[in-house]
Amino acid sequence: MPLGLILGLGRAMRRKRTSSLDILSSKRAPRNYYKGKNCKPTGFHTRKGGYVVVQEKLPVYVVPDVMYFKLKPYVSQCALNTTTSENADQSK
Repeated sequence: MPLGLILGLGRAMRRKRTSSLDILSSKRAPRNYYKGKNCKPTGFHTRKGGYVVVQEKLPVYVVPDVMYFKLKPYVSQCALNTTTSENADQSK
């Protein structure tokens, strides 16, 4: 009997692991609560209800030059069996 009580308490105290978005939702919070989607702000709100975008806060993507790049950007899901130069050298 005491062992079952201890096991029951252990199961009750165990928490389910959830992401940070699931812990507090707008349905469990005050009426005017808005949690957002884990996005960083790109500017700020003005007093008159406008929004000013700050260029320093915008994400900048650095893309390398792929002019003479041998690989293709798309990988087919139904790839064919091909031999590479490494496999051809080893089989000889």
